[in-house]
Amino acid sequence: MTLEWMPRDNEQKDHSLHTSVHWDTEAPGVVYEKRPLTDPEGNVVDKLYVSWIRLNNPNQYNSYTTGMVKGVIAGFENASLDRSVVAVVFTGIGPYAFCTGGNTKEYSEFYSLRSDEYGQYMELFNHMVDAILGCKKPVICRVNGMRVAGGQEIGMACDISISSDLAIFGQAGPKHGSAPDGGSSDFLPWYLGIEDAMWNCVSCEMWSAYKVKAKSVISKCVPVLKVGGEWVRNPMVITDRYVEDGEIVYGEFKSGNEFQEARTFVKEHQPQADFELLDKEVDKIIWTFANLFPGCLIKSVDGIRMKKKYFWDICKNGNRHWLAANMGGEAFLGFGAFNTKKITGQDTIDFIKFRQNIADSKTWNMEMFAEVLGKPKD
Repeated sequence: MTLEWMPRDNEQKDHSLHTSVHWDTEAPGVVYEKRPLTDPEGNVVDKLYVSWIRLNNPNQYNSYTTGMVKGVIAGFENASLDRSVVAVVFTGIGPYAFCTGGNTKEYSEFYSLRSDEYGQYMELFNHMVDAILGCKKPVICRVNGMRVAGGQEIGMACDISISSDLAIFGQAGPKHGSAPDGGSSDFLPWYLGIEDAMWNCVSCEMWSAYKVKAKSVISKCVPVLKVGGEWVRNPMVITDRYVEDGEIVYGEFKSGNEFQEARTFVKEHQPQADFELLDKEVDKIIWTFANLFPGCLIKSVDGIRMKKKYFWDICKNGNRHWLAANMGGEAFLGFGAFNTKKITGQDTIDFIKFRQNIADSKTWNMEMFAEVLGKPKD
């Protein structure tokens, strides 16, 4: 059996940063906007601004394409050098996702089996994280929805995170053919205990906004559902503290019928999500920053960032080479399975069969890959 049915993209990608970057409202893209600074009463402050960098690919949960990575880099470098900018807000468009990482369609159809090309792409990705960590303005991650995989990594590169309580957080790498080497394996041991960091990196388990707040990964989460004029906390999550079987279950997702009923409720109301409270919290932080000495502020910010940068800088180049090489094997399978789930009905490979093939020392070729990928439903 061969895999001719799998879609492939043969159009070359331009990895040069010398190409003009256009910020506009067309998706997929990045929207860059300077908004006037306002005081707590809503009055505009003359000559001072806040840079908003928004990922605009809502139909693919704000996953970033190659062009979007370049747009993010340009946005942060532009804000960093703009003397009128007080702070940067990094967010996504729509009510569902901040960012779910790299665009798996592009990964599967172009970058898989093209390790050198993906290595060039990873140079851009590393530059994106560097641009966030090196921005000479404090960076707020406004988490408007899912912050998963590479989205979690670029979110953790930011200085402060304020989240919708409908957001989920986590990694996807080992389940879909990669590793959390875009920052999570560097940053999470600073945020979490070592075993929590280990489990979060390797299990691909999704955590609620309340759980990551309880574990100090984000600063605050606020409701975004407003029903009958009243704010409603995420009904899918346990938000009161109680002990069950010796474990505190605060922040865990509900189970069974209770979860399904809550999920139905959220699906009905999430398209009309109201980010009023989220934006108020973001504005409070920005106003705090505005009333500090700018030089002392960014030195203090950089002093904290250095701890994240230390391990990021040590690991990023080796990770770039491994991630590139991996595009010739497990990543081809993982991204291919995810990208063809509408064709096969499955978004992962048959892991047991794959391990059995490895145990039998089978050659890694298209026939072996075909044995573990889902088959077209038709």
